[in-house]
Amino acid sequence: MSAATVVHQHLTGDCFETLKVTVPSLLYTVQNNLLFISLSNLSGAVYQVTYQLKILTTAILSVLILGKELGAVKWMALLILTSGVALIQLPQGNSVAAHGNPVIGLCAVLSACVTSGLAGVYLEKILKQTDASIWLRNVQLGLFGAIMGFIVCLGQDGAQIREAGFTQGYNPLVWFVILLQAIGGLVVAAVLKYADNILKCFGNALSIVISCVLSSLFLQEFIPDIFFVLGTMLVILATSLYSLGLPDMLLGKTDKSKDNAQNIQMSNKV
Repeated sequence: MSAATVVHQHLTGDCFETLKVTVPSLLYTVQNNLLFISLSNLSGAVYQVTYQLKILTTAILSVLILGKELGAVKWMALLILTSGVALIQLPQGNSVAAHGNPVIGLCAVLSACVTSGLAGVYLEKILKQTDASIWLRNVQLGLFGAIMGFIVCLGQDGAQIREAGFTQGYNPLVWFVILLQAIGGLVVAAVLKYADNILKCFGNALSIVISCVLSSLFLQEFIPDIFFVLGTMLVILATSLYSLGLPDMLLGKTDKSKDNAQNIQMSNKV
C-alpha cells in the first residue's frame, strides 16, 4: 500500500479524527496573527519578555488537560527558565517604542501565549492517544496548516503573488531553510509523542542559547552582554533542576530539618 493511499484513507475514512488535526492548525494560525498584532503595538523588549509566559501556560495546560503532576522543584525550574529566556531575548541597544495601543498589544501577546500552549498540548494529546504514525499526523497537520496559511497569504499579498508568482525570491538558501523547518517539525512531533511539551520548552531555550553562541562565533552578528550570560546561566540551572532535581546535599539538609522538627514535636508531646 502506497503512502498516498494511506493518507487518503485516513483523511476520508474517519472524518472526526481528521477534524481533530485542524484544531492545532487553526490555533497556530491564530497565534501567528496575534503575534503580528502584539508586535505592532508593543516595544520589542516588552514583547520578548511577555511572550516567554508561553512556557508557564504550556505547563499549566499540561496539568489541566493531560493530568501531569509537577512538584514544587519543577515549578521553580519553569519559573527560572522563563526568567532566563526573557533575559536572553531582551533586545540589545535602545528598544524602539511602539506607536500602537499597548493594551491591545498586551492582550494579543497574552492570548498568543495561551494559544501556543493549547496548540502544543492538544497536539501532544492527539499524538499520544492515536494509533496513527507520527509521519501521518505530520502530513495531516502540514496539509491543513498549508491551506490555512495559503488563504491568509492570498488575503495579505494576493496582488504580489498574482504579479510575480508564489515562489518569488526563493533561492537555494530559502529552500534549505524550508528543509530544516520540515525536519524540525518531524523532530518536534517525536518529542511530543515520546516526551512532552514541557521538555520541548527546555529544548527551545537551549536552542536559543546555541543559536546566539554560533551567531557570535561564526557570523559576528551577536555580541553577548551581561543579560545573555545571566540568562544562559538561568537556563542551564533550570534544565538541571527539572531533569535532575535538587542536589543530594540540599535534600540531605531538608531531610535532617524534617527529622529535627519531628523530634521536637515528639519531645513536646512527652
